[in-house]
This record gives sequence, C-alpha cells and structure tokens, in this order.
Amino acid sequence: MGKKNEICCIFNIASHYREPIYKLMDEELKCDFYFGDKVSTLIKLMDTSTLKGYKKTVKNKKIIFKKFVWQVGVVKLAFKKYKFFILTGDTNILSNWLISLFCLILNKKVYLWMHGLVRELSWKEKLLTYPQYFMANKFLLYGETAKRNMIKKGFNEKKMICIYNSLDYVKQLKIRSDLKLSNVYKDYFKNDYPVLIYIGRIQLLKKIDMIIDAMGILKSVGHYCNLIIIGDDNENVFIDKIIKKNNLQNYVWLYGSCYKEELIGNLIFNADVCVSPGNVGLTAMHSLVYGTPVITHDNISYQMPEFEAIEPGLTGDFFEEDNLEDLCQKIKVWTSIKEQKRQGVRESCYTVIEKKYNPMVQIKILKNLFNI
Repeated sequence: MGKKNEICCIFNIASHYREPIYKLMDEELKCDFYFGDKVSTLIKLMDTSTLKGYKKTVKNKKIIFKKFVWQVGVVKLAFKKYKFFILTGDTNILSNWLISLFCLILNKKVYLWMHGLVRELSWKEKLLTYPQYFMANKFLLYGETAKRNMIKKGFNEKKMICIYNSLDYVKQLKIRSDLKLSNVYKDYFKNDYPVLIYIGRIQLLKKIDMIIDAMGILKSVGHYCNLIIIGDDNENVFIDKIIKKNNLQNYVWLYGSCYKEELIGNLIFNADVCVSPGNVGLTAMHSLVYGTPVITHDNISYQMPEFEAIEPGLTGDFFEEDNLEDLCQKIKVWTSIKEQKRQGVRESCYTVIEKKYNPMVQIKILKNLFNI
C-alpha cells in the first residue's frame, strides 16, 4: 500500500496535543482528515490548515437524549475511493457504526484508535460496544492494559496494536537540551524545600485537595514541601480555600494556565516529583519527558492509559487510591531522594518516553501496519 489518499481518518476532534502525530501521518501516510467540531469537554484545537490532507470539520450532533454522537456527512465516505479508515474508537459515535458496517460489506479495512476495555462493562455497554469491535479489522490501543483485557474477553490478539500516545516530543527534546537546575523555586518560595508539581486542569476528579492535605500532614511531622499548580480552576474547586485551611499559603504557588513549553519544561525539570492523586494521562508524559517522576493512584480501572509509563521505584510510584496516609508516605520517599540518585531517575523517565510515548514510535507502527 502506498498510493496517495487511500487512508481516511475520521476523528472526534482535532486535539492540539495530537498535532505532531497528525502531521507525520499527513506527510508519510498521505491521509485525508475529517474532524468533529467539538466535544463535551474544553479541548485546545490544532490549526487543521497545516495538514495538506485536511478535508473538512464536521458537526458532532448529539442525538438520542444527547447520549450519542452523529458526525454529520461522514457515512457517505465509506463509498468513496478510500480503502482504509482510521476512526475514533468511541462506540457512542453512532455514525462510525454505519461506516464500519458498510466497510465490512465493501471489503474495506477499519482501524479503531481507542482506549479499549479498561474495566468490566455492563451488559448494556457490551451490546453497544462489542458489535462494532467485532466489525473492526484492527484496534490501535493506547496501552497494554486494554490489550490484556480484550484478550481475556475473547478478542483476537492479532487484531491489537499498542500505539500508545504522544506529545510534541521533538520540540520537548530541543527544550530539554537547554535545561539546567535553577533557583526558580528557591527564588519564589524563599526556602530549599522539595517541590511537588501538578500540571493540568484543576478538576474535582483530579483530587488535588489530597496533595494539599498530604502536605499539611507532612508539615506537622517536620517534612516540609512546596507545591506548584499549573492550570486553571474551571470547575470551582476553590483550591485556595483548601490551601488556607491547611495554613500552606507560603508553600503553594498557584501559577495558573501556561502554554509556553519553554516555561513549562523549566518548571517540571526543576521539580522533585509530579503528583496527580486522581487519574493521570497526558500529565504523566509531560512530566516524564522532562525527567520528573510521577505519583498517582493504583486503581487501574479508573486510570488513563499513560499510567503504564510509571514503573514503581524508577519513574514514579502508585499509592492506594484515596488513602491519604499512603500518599504521604510516597511523597516523603520521592522528596527524600539524594541528588545522585535523582539523575538516575531522570534518565529512567527519559527512556520510557523515548521507547514508547512519542510520534516517531507511533508513525513507525502505522507505517508497518500499512506496509509503507
């Protein structure tokens, strides 16, 4: 397979963070791209005009009590010249069902790019999910956990390809090459205490309050930490009130949102550990690429796929979900590491991103899939 425009990509949204892999697909696979216009959460969008194969942004129309999505005008693409379809593997997108069915009849290939099965499904969820899965030719999965779960449920292992996830790795490598240890936190906090970092949206499900409560407990036993939070409070979590309750106003830096990667890289690089008590996704990749380990909870059924990048003792740790005492213990361990070992941790963090979580790995996997 190598002819131009045989591959049609229909995705739910043009996420900004996926721009690097989409550009590689554009250049090396010669894909045509169709994107949905919006989803239920706030997501920064990429400039689709940078893709030579960009065709259209379609309306994501909510249907059936607004529980499902119909991407307007995409079903007819199954009857176009395309031989391969890469679809967002969200079974709530009902237009994908028809595309998959027509492609099955027309002997065209459908590849679902998706999370896969990460937890036990109800019988209603199975009725919605399994038929489309069985119509697909391949699953492009974000992680190994979903692959194992799907094998257990009887899906053909040969249909599964772990493609992982990625950010703008090339840009991040360039920034990282210029980074060095600095006094950015000493100058702000006026102390030498270890620094915890959280980067991402301030949401209730992220349980950032647990970080602050843990800091309060550790402070009471003489183990002081600072915390920087990079992100906006869009859900009225009122994190400032939790900080005040724990009397930690002098130890928490509410940085706000930041989209300048050079600044973000410096802040992550100079922190001791990233803590995300709720689920962890892109935050894990963002932290690890700059050499900072990650702590998150251990309930994998309610984690994002990127938790797999965390190897206990090497690139971070897991604490028992919602167990504040265990979180305190893990924070204490990772903020007590000597500088000599810290460099080894940095290298381990760099390695896991280099091996799996970058666009070059992803495009290699895709080119192998399409025999390019």
